[in-house]
Amino acid sequence: MTTASIVIPRRFNGPPNSGNGGYVCGRVAQFLPGPVRVRLRTPPPLEHELTVTATGDEAHVFDGDRLVAEAKRVDDFRIDVPAAPTFAQANVASKSYVGFTRHVLPTCFVCGPQRAEGDGMRIFAGPTEHDAVLAAPWVPHESLADASGRVPPEFLWAALDCAGGFAIMPPEDQLILLGELSARLDGDVKVGEPCVVVAWPLGVEGRKRLAGTAILSASGVTVATARATWIEIPLASGTRPQTA
Repeated sequence: MTTASIVIPRRFNGPPNSGNGGYVCGRVAQFLPGPVRVRLRTPPPLEHELTVTATGDEAHVFDGDRLVAEAKRVDDFRIDVPAAPTFAQANVASKSYVGFTRHVLPTCFVCGPQRAEGDGMRIFAGPTEHDAVLAAPWVPHESLADASGRVPPEFLWAALDCAGGFAIMPPEDQLILLGELSARLDGDVKVGEPCVVVAWPLGVEGRKRLAGTAILSASGVTVATARATWIEIPLASGTRPQTA
Protein backbone atom coordinates (compact mmCIF):
# COMPACT_ATOMS: atom_id res chain seq x y z
CA MET A 1 0.00 0.00 0.00
CA THR A 2 1.16 3.52 -0.85
CA THR A 3 0.44 6.42 1.50
CA ALA A 4 0.85 10.03 0.40
CA SER A 5 -0.61 13.46 1.02
CA ILE A 6 -2.08 16.04 -1.34
CA VAL A 7 -3.26 19.63 -0.98
CA ILE A 8 -5.84 21.28 -3.24
CA PRO A 9 -4.65 24.87 -3.86
CA ARG A 10 -7.28 27.58 -3.56
CA ARG A 11 -6.84 28.50 -7.23
CA PHE A 12 -8.44 25.19 -8.22
CA ASN A 13 -11.82 25.68 -6.57
CA GLY A 14 -15.19 24.68 -7.95
CA PRO A 15 -17.59 25.98 -5.31
CA PRO A 16 -15.90 28.86 -3.43
CA ASN A 17 -14.71 26.71 -0.54
CA SER A 18 -14.01 23.33 -2.13
CA GLY A 19 -12.00 21.87 -4.99
CA ASN A 20 -13.18 21.63 -8.58
CA GLY A 21 -14.45 18.08 -8.96
CA GLY A 22 -12.61 17.24 -12.17
CA TYR A 23 -9.30 18.60 -10.90
CA VAL A 24 -9.60 16.67 -7.64
CA CYS A 25 -10.54 13.47 -9.49
CA GLY A 26 -7.48 13.94 -11.68
CA ARG A 27 -5.20 14.30 -8.67
CA VAL A 28 -6.57 11.10 -7.16
CA ALA A 29 -6.50 9.18 -10.47
CA GLN A 30 -2.73 9.61 -10.73
CA PHE A 31 -2.26 7.07 -7.96
CA LEU A 32 -3.71 4.34 -10.22
CA PRO A 33 -2.80 3.10 -13.72
CA GLY A 34 -5.05 3.22 -16.78
CA PRO A 35 -8.66 4.46 -16.95
CA VAL A 36 -10.00 5.33 -13.50
CA ARG A 37 -13.39 5.98 -11.89
CA VAL A 38 -13.38 8.50 -9.03
CA ARG A 39 -16.32 9.05 -6.70
CA LEU A 40 -16.45 12.20 -4.57
CA ARG A 41 -17.94 11.52 -1.15
CA THR A 42 -17.77 15.03 0.32
CA PRO A 43 -16.66 18.45 -0.94
CA PRO A 44 -12.82 18.38 -1.08
CA PRO A 45 -11.45 21.11 1.21
CA LEU A 46 -8.98 23.69 -0.06
CA GLU A 47 -5.49 24.39 1.31
CA HIS A 48 -5.74 21.42 3.65
CA GLU A 49 -3.54 18.32 3.75
CA LEU A 50 -5.43 15.19 2.67
CA THR A 51 -4.17 11.64 3.07
CA VAL A 52 -4.20 9.24 0.11
CA THR A 53 -3.91 5.48 0.51
CA ALA A 54 -3.53 3.42 -2.67
CA THR A 55 -3.13 -0.18 -3.76
CA GLY A 56 -2.75 -1.33 -7.36
CA ASP A 57 -6.47 -1.02 -8.16
CA GLU A 58 -7.98 1.33 -5.57
CA ALA A 59 -7.24 4.63 -3.85
CA HIS A 60 -8.93 6.50 -1.01
CA VAL A 61 -8.62 10.11 0.10
CA PHE A 62 -9.22 11.10 3.71
CA ASP A 63 -9.55 14.34 5.62
CA GLY A 64 -8.68 12.95 9.03
CA ASP A 65 -11.16 10.09 9.44
CA ARG A 66 -13.60 11.46 6.85
CA LEU A 67 -13.63 9.83 3.40
CA VAL A 68 -13.38 12.55 0.75
CA ALA A 69 -13.01 10.45 -2.42
CA GLU A 70 -12.46 6.90 -3.61
CA ALA A 71 -11.07 5.67 -6.92
CA LYS A 72 -10.97 2.37 -8.78
CA ARG A 73 -9.18 1.24 -11.88
CA VAL A 74 -11.54 0.60 -14.83
CA ASP A 75 -10.06 -1.72 -17.45
CA ASP A 76 -12.93 -1.64 -19.95
CA PHE A 77 -13.84 2.07 -20.09
CA ARG A 78 -15.30 3.05 -23.47
CA ILE A 79 -17.61 5.82 -24.60
CA ASP A 80 -18.78 6.80 -28.09
CA VAL A 81 -17.92 10.38 -28.95
CA PRO A 82 -20.40 12.19 -31.23
CA ALA A 83 -19.30 14.04 -34.32
CA ALA A 84 -17.25 16.95 -33.06
CA PRO A 85 -17.18 20.49 -34.41
CA THR A 86 -14.03 22.17 -35.64
CA PHE A 87 -12.11 24.59 -33.45
CA ALA A 88 -13.68 27.50 -35.33
CA GLN A 89 -17.17 26.06 -34.86
CA ALA A 90 -16.49 25.50 -31.15
CA ASN A 91 -15.43 29.12 -30.88
CA VAL A 92 -18.77 30.20 -32.32
CA ALA A 93 -20.65 27.83 -29.98
CA SER A 94 -18.89 29.23 -26.92
CA LYS A 95 -20.31 32.69 -27.58
CA SER A 96 -23.73 31.28 -26.57
CA TYR A 97 -22.43 29.85 -23.27
CA VAL A 98 -25.30 30.14 -20.80
CA GLY A 99 -22.85 30.80 -17.96
CA PHE A 100 -22.16 34.27 -19.34
CA THR A 101 -25.57 35.42 -18.15
CA ARG A 102 -26.45 33.05 -15.30
CA HIS A 103 -24.01 30.91 -13.32
CA VAL A 104 -24.38 29.23 -9.92
CA LEU A 105 -20.59 29.07 -9.43
CA PRO A 106 -19.13 31.98 -11.44
CA THR A 107 -15.66 31.69 -9.85
CA CYS A 108 -15.18 27.99 -10.74
CA PHE A 109 -11.61 27.33 -11.92
CA VAL A 110 -12.80 25.50 -15.05
CA CYS A 111 -15.96 27.24 -16.24
CA GLY A 112 -16.28 30.42 -14.21
CA PRO A 113 -16.64 33.58 -16.33
CA GLN A 114 -15.33 35.67 -13.45
CA ARG A 115 -11.91 33.97 -13.66
CA ALA A 116 -9.35 35.91 -15.69
CA GLU A 117 -7.31 34.52 -18.58
CA GLY A 118 -4.30 32.75 -17.11
CA ASP A 119 -6.11 32.19 -13.80
CA GLY A 120 -9.12 30.05 -14.71
CA MET A 121 -9.35 27.57 -17.59
CA ARG A 122 -12.30 29.50 -19.08
CA ILE A 123 -13.90 26.52 -20.84
CA PHE A 124 -17.23 27.92 -21.97
CA ALA A 125 -19.25 25.20 -23.73
CA GLY A 126 -22.16 26.37 -25.83
CA PRO A 127 -24.68 24.67 -28.12
CA THR A 128 -23.64 23.46 -31.58
CA GLU A 129 -25.64 22.60 -34.67
CA HIS A 130 -25.55 18.94 -33.59
CA ASP A 131 -28.45 17.96 -31.38
CA ALA A 132 -27.64 18.25 -27.67
CA VAL A 133 -23.86 18.53 -28.24
CA LEU A 134 -22.04 21.41 -26.56
CA ALA A 135 -18.56 22.54 -27.51
CA ALA A 136 -15.87 24.95 -26.37
CA PRO A 137 -12.47 25.93 -27.70
CA TRP A 138 -9.60 25.45 -25.26
CA VAL A 139 -6.03 26.66 -25.63
CA PRO A 140 -4.20 25.67 -22.42
CA HIS A 141 -2.44 28.60 -20.76
CA GLU A 142 1.26 28.44 -19.96
CA SER A 143 0.45 28.51 -16.24
CA LEU A 144 -0.80 24.92 -16.63
CA ALA A 145 2.47 23.58 -18.08
CA ASP A 146 4.68 20.93 -16.54
CA ALA A 147 8.47 20.97 -16.99
CA SER A 148 8.13 19.58 -20.54
CA GLY A 149 5.55 22.14 -21.65
CA ARG A 150 2.68 19.67 -21.57
CA VAL A 151 -0.58 19.85 -19.63
CA PRO A 152 -0.51 17.56 -16.55
CA PRO A 153 -3.26 14.92 -16.28
CA GLU A 154 -5.18 16.67 -13.50
CA PHE A 155 -5.92 19.59 -15.85
CA LEU A 156 -7.13 17.22 -18.58
CA TRP A 157 -9.50 15.72 -16.00
CA ALA A 158 -10.58 19.24 -15.06
CA ALA A 159 -11.28 20.06 -18.71
CA LEU A 160 -13.52 16.98 -18.86
CA ASP A 161 -15.62 18.19 -15.94
CA CYS A 162 -17.84 21.25 -16.19
CA ALA A 163 -18.92 21.12 -19.85
CA GLY A 164 -20.77 17.89 -19.05
CA GLY A 165 -22.69 19.67 -16.32
CA PHE A 166 -23.93 22.26 -18.79
CA ALA A 167 -24.94 19.52 -21.23
CA ILE A 168 -27.38 18.09 -18.66
CA MET A 169 -28.23 21.26 -16.74
CA PRO A 170 -31.79 21.20 -15.33
CA PRO A 171 -34.06 23.81 -16.92
CA GLU A 172 -34.95 25.40 -13.57
CA ASP A 173 -32.61 27.18 -11.16
CA GLN A 174 -30.89 24.13 -9.72
CA LEU A 175 -27.38 23.42 -8.44
CA ILE A 176 -25.73 20.23 -9.63
CA LEU A 177 -22.38 18.96 -8.39
CA LEU A 178 -20.09 16.29 -9.75
CA GLY A 179 -20.56 12.99 -7.94
CA GLU A 180 -18.48 10.62 -10.04
CA LEU A 181 -16.13 10.90 -13.00
CA SER A 182 -14.63 8.07 -15.04
CA ALA A 183 -11.97 9.08 -17.55
CA ARG A 184 -9.53 7.68 -20.05
CA LEU A 185 -6.53 9.68 -21.26
CA ASP A 186 -5.24 8.55 -24.65
CA GLY A 187 -2.89 11.40 -25.48
CA ASP A 188 -1.13 14.56 -24.39
CA VAL A 189 -1.84 18.24 -24.89
CA LYS A 190 0.85 20.90 -25.17
CA VAL A 191 0.45 24.36 -23.69
CA GLY A 192 -0.83 26.68 -26.42
CA GLU A 193 -2.23 23.79 -28.48
CA PRO A 194 -5.77 24.47 -29.78
CA CYS A 195 -8.27 21.86 -28.54
CA VAL A 196 -12.01 21.32 -28.61
CA VAL A 197 -13.97 20.19 -25.56
CA VAL A 198 -17.31 18.54 -26.34
CA ALA A 199 -20.10 17.42 -24.02
CA TRP A 200 -23.39 15.61 -24.47
CA PRO A 201 -26.18 14.15 -22.28
CA LEU A 202 -26.39 10.43 -21.50
CA GLY A 203 -29.60 10.31 -19.47
CA VAL A 204 -31.31 11.05 -16.15
CA GLU A 205 -31.78 8.69 -13.20
CA GLY A 206 -33.75 10.40 -10.45
CA ARG A 207 -31.49 13.10 -9.00
CA LYS A 208 -28.58 11.80 -11.07
CA ARG A 209 -27.78 13.38 -14.43
CA LEU A 210 -25.31 11.58 -16.72
CA ALA A 211 -23.03 13.20 -19.28
CA GLY A 212 -20.20 12.36 -21.63
CA THR A 213 -17.27 14.65 -22.39
CA ALA A 214 -14.19 14.54 -24.59
CA ILE A 215 -11.12 16.57 -25.48
CA LEU A 216 -10.09 16.57 -29.12
CA SER A 217 -7.10 18.05 -30.88
CA ALA A 218 -7.67 20.73 -33.51
CA SER A 219 -7.26 17.98 -36.13
CA GLY A 220 -10.06 15.94 -34.55
CA VAL A 221 -7.99 13.30 -32.73
CA THR A 222 -9.54 12.21 -29.43
CA VAL A 223 -7.17 12.96 -26.55
CA ALA A 224 -9.38 12.08 -23.57
CA THR A 225 -12.91 10.89 -22.82
CA ALA A 226 -15.06 10.79 -19.70
CA ARG A 227 -18.43 9.78 -18.29
CA ALA A 228 -19.82 11.81 -15.40
CA THR A 229 -22.59 11.47 -12.85
CA TRP A 230 -23.91 14.79 -11.59
CA ILE A 231 -26.15 15.09 -8.51
CA GLU A 232 -28.93 17.65 -8.09
CA ILE A 233 -28.47 19.66 -4.89
CA PRO A 234 -31.40 21.69 -3.53
CA LEU A 235 -30.53 25.39 -3.43
CA ALA A 236 -30.85 27.15 -0.10
CA SER A 237 -33.89 29.36 0.26
CA GLY A 238 -33.33 32.62 -1.60
CA THR A 239 -30.27 31.34 -3.49
CA ARG A 240 -30.24 31.97 -7.23
CA PRO A 241 -27.59 31.73 -9.95
CA GLN A 242 -25.44 34.86 -10.10
CA THR A 243 -25.37 37.15 -13.09
CA ALA A 244 -21.85 37.15 -14.48
